Amino acid sequence: MKHESSPPTKIYRPSRTAKSYQLSRGEDSSPLSGNRRLGPRIAVIGGGTGLSTMLKGLKEYTDHITAIVTMADDGGGSGVLRSDLGMLPPGDIRNCISALANTEPTLRRLLDYRFTEGRNKGQSFGNLFLAALNGIYGSFEEAVIRMGEVLAITGRVMPVTTTNINLRAELVDGSTVLGESKICAHKQAHNCRIHRISLVPAHPPALPRALEAIAQADVIVLGPGSLYTSIIPNLLVDGISQAIADSGAFKIYILNIMTQIGETEGYTAFDHVQALMDHSHASILNLCLYNTAPIKGKFLAQYAREGSEPVQIDPEPFRRHRIKLAGYPLVSHAAVPGAAAGIPGPPQTHRSFRRVRRPAAQRAER
Repeated sequence: MKHESSPPTKIYRPSRTAKSYQLSRGEDSSPLSGNRRLGPRIAVIGGGTGLSTMLKGLKEYTDHITAIVTMADDGGGSGVLRSDLGMLPPGDIRNCISALANTEPTLRRLLDYRFTEGRNKGQSFGNLFLAALNGIYGSFEEAVIRMGEVLAITGRVMPVTTTNINLRAELVDGSTVLGESKICAHKQAHNCRIHRISLVPAHPPALPRALEAIAQADVIVLGPGSLYTSIIPNLLVDGISQAIADSGAFKIYILNIMTQIGETEGYTAFDHVQALMDHSHASILNLCLYNTAPIKGKFLAQYAREGSEPVQIDPEPFRRHRIKLAGYPLVSHAAVPGAAAGIPGPPQTHRSFRRVRRPAAQRAER
């Protein structure tokens, strides 16, 4: 368990208390379903493809979204800009802004465009746009805010910290590796599980606005996405784990559909949750949401060739830790080929969250 070094954050208790949020297996009866402006405040914490994919679904459910994004990426175009310009990694932020954008399709395509030749080969135009804003305003946090304004996004996107951080992984055999982009290959070479992830430097301060968003949230969502390189790094930022534990929000972990090569081979559902608790607090979750939709054999074969398999659900440890399990069809066959890490698709996530509701007595408080 990680012990936070910062003083306890004063937690704002929202009027829309979410302690007894439940996921209904029946028909959608949420009074919020017809008006996103009245939707719950949702703080989504993660990174990578998983976070941006889910945001596309959540924006159809509520206008009150805060995406809190990991800053540990050091590979690809983001890694190049970190090295060349000394800026924080823009890639995951850019993907989240694009997912929440309310603008012309041409502009969205422009953000996602990657150069195919020359010195910028492989680099995303959106990353360069964010780098330019960072240069104009001299602040990555301000650059992200301005980019969100230009694209008229639903909700907010923010880095979890503005400290320049790197990931260090320690495996169960005692070996270590520094750098998010090197963890997968190192783990595969050593053929053993990850024991612990840490940040360098340790205990970087959280962005104050991120702590405020967690404190004011009705629902806090972790995942989906890479367990050790997209989700857990956020929990290691000083103040984040404590803010989640202290919050009265309903706390959900969205489980990946498949295990991930280089991170979670052989992991059950509770293995994922145990890793989250080991790096934060035992009270960090109320519910684990998992997929029940079948995956066609040809797609399973494709995953198997890559070393992935469906995550097995093991209910008993969830009962012992009093964490609820809820299964919903979170993936369609059309979505599977593009879900390289076994990540739930936007429409399925949207339909599941439309079933989030509170008892009538609490609804009357609003």
